[in-house]
Amino acid sequence: MKYAFAFAAVLSLFVSPLSAGETGSTLERIAQSGTVRIGFRESEPPMSFLGDGKQPTGYSIDLCNRIVTEIKDKLGKPDLAVEYIPVTASNRFEAVARHEIDILCGATTKTLARSELVDFTQLTFVTGASLLSLESAEINGISDLQGKKVAVVEGTTTIVNLKQALKDAITVSDVQVVPVASAAEGIAALQNGEVDAFSSDQVVLIGLVVSQKSPRKFAIADELFSYEPFALAVRRNDSEFRLLADRVLSQLYRSGQITPIYAKWFGSLSSEVPSLLEAMYIINSTPE
Repeated sequence: MKYAFAFAAVLSLFVSPLSAGETGSTLERIAQSGTVRIGFRESEPPMSFLGDGKQPTGYSIDLCNRIVTEIKDKLGKPDLAVEYIPVTASNRFEAVARHEIDILCGATTKTLARSELVDFTQLTFVTGASLLSLESAEINGISDLQGKKVAVVEGTTTIVNLKQALKDAITVSDVQVVPVASAAEGIAALQNGEVDAFSSDQVVLIGLVVSQKSPRKFAIADELFSYEPFALAVRRNDSEFRLLADRVLSQLYRSGQITPIYAKWFGSLSSEVPSLLEAMYIINSTPE
């Protein structure tokens, strides 16, 4: 019997560091800690980036802040704190899976492979991968990349889709794909002449160009070589928290409250919501 007790004591050394917040649901962890942890990318405008005063901001951040308001109402804790935690393309899903963040807010493409690591909310945006270059380079699509260097953020769906698009374009060869750590690093490499183009989601490229001092020196290709449905990533198998987030998003779409949020971040580029995005909002307007 004493050996059994000793074994139990040893076992407790391994399991005791796990707090109730780590083993319980996301809402339980938030209620106990008094903090909602939002993971975000620092240089993915207009979806998520550091704005004035180095404060996290963007389209996806606005959606997540609406979700935070619902969390406060759900838990009856209006004084919940919000902690914004920077993540990278390579560690963002691990941060969700390891419970280091409660929700991932950025330019995140929902895929089946990623769904093995995290769960996703209803869609929040649709776009596609494209190419950014200097206006003088005259790069209008994949066919213009012959013998050129293209930067792309590692750990993204864009790098996979770019390589596939180059493989499918049998008339294009000798293209060097240059992995970079962030969109900021990619556009810096472009401006410094280290690469001929930078590839990312078109909406991110637009945000990067708009934020530059001399946006007219850049050109974004009209060609899209992938389909990128964005969503917010949450912890797997936590249906209660995912449902809360989905309820907020669906209500925004049904009520039309999403329109001013869209206008806030994209109004300078387009006065009307694009038809594909409008269809996405309608499809994801799940009724109560």
